[in-house]
Amino acid sequence: MRQLTRIAGLRRSEIRRLSTAVLRDLDDEGHWFYSPEWWGDAGAEGHTVFRSISEHGNGIVSVTAYPSSRPAKEEWPVVERWLQERYAKIHPELNNHAEFFRILGYQWRVLRFNDDTRQSTVKIMAAYREADPASLYVMQQPHCLAVPYLKSMVSCGLTTLSSSGFDICKTVNGNATMNVLCIGHGGGSLPLFLASKFKGAMIDIVEIDPVVISASIEAMGFPSSDKFLWGKLHNQLQLYRSDAENFIIHSSKMYDLIFIDAYDGDDIFPRKLWDSDGPFLQSLQSRLHPVHGTVVVNLHADSDVLASGMRDSNVLGGILPMGKYVTQVCRAYKENLGFAFIISVPWLCNLTLVASNGVGLGRVHQGISLNRDMVLSALLSKSNMVESLLNLPFSCLQYIKRDFQLVV
Repeated sequence: MRQLTRIAGLRRSEIRRLSTAVLRDLDDEGHWFYSPEWWGDAGAEGHTVFRSISEHGNGIVSVTAYPSSRPAKEEWPVVERWLQERYAKIHPELNNHAEFFRILGYQWRVLRFNDDTRQSTVKIMAAYREADPASLYVMQQPHCLAVPYLKSMVSCGLTTLSSSGFDICKTVNGNATMNVLCIGHGGGSLPLFLASKFKGAMIDIVEIDPVVISASIEAMGFPSSDKFLWGKLHNQLQLYRSDAENFIIHSSKMYDLIFIDAYDGDDIFPRKLWDSDGPFLQSLQSRLHPVHGTVVVNLHADSDVLASGMRDSNVLGGILPMGKYVTQVCRAYKENLGFAFIISVPWLCNLTLVASNGVGLGRVHQGISLNRDMVLSALLSKSNMVESLLNLPFSCLQYIKRDFQLVV
């Protein structure tokens, strides 16, 4: 009733904007509204499509499939024709002999560690060729970012990068290169989303666990070597089976943007990835562009951070297990890189940490050190541009503003 009263008091223009926002949310299959579908909480029975034992601290690695309500079957023929046209394009030897495709369905695929920790969720499309009913093509849907912390990481990372002087407009059309590193692979939805939005993005992905890599390719539709489904996009992604610390230490590449999401099967963020005196953090800064280089870290919130003033302490009822040492992690990144801020993630016990040297943001402007309002204003000024340029199905604004705090 309170919400209806508020709406009734709005002007027509405000109602139109509200309606547009609501429709966009419902059109985004990665919106929290659809979370019962993602995780099998909507009553549909899931079935296991992958299961193996990790030797790298992730325990039992499994992928469970759940039905997706969208798109409706009436929309499938459009995709089937697209598959047929792509297949004919890469197989000119068929001499106009059409290969017809049929979609089997759309599903959510959930990657779990130890049958408990929900590591990631992706949406896939499964199809086959009519001439070969035993054929199976599984394609992850790159436009769909399920789970709010990924949207928070994307929103904060891209607006910070843009606010630091990096021209993301040129990378969208491939007129400039954006070097991205993703530490921690999961189902691969984050690098795939970025590759689909930026033609100029060259994305390195580091994952220590070969079982996780196998799960993402075999069961979650992450690109392998199949040019039929992915075309040139496949060339933008390079997946390395490596320890993150070793990769950073021995890499000579300069990155514009680094994403870190590296919790293990016990829901622990490895200490060597936040040890102030360790080689990882000490080497990380040398791998970042000296002006606009930005690091974005996914963290599971713990009580010391939430008690410090963040409003979302009521969500501690537990969608994700609690993390540990978050304050120490934030300070370690701030001390090693020079500047950092943190934002809470809606609906989840997650926090997004963003760190850089602050040079691009103007760490010292006319003798005045950056403060909270200056940084937040800079990010907000770029949020609409990032949304419209990438045609995002979600608002960056709602993630950037949420409990924004500088790390001190």
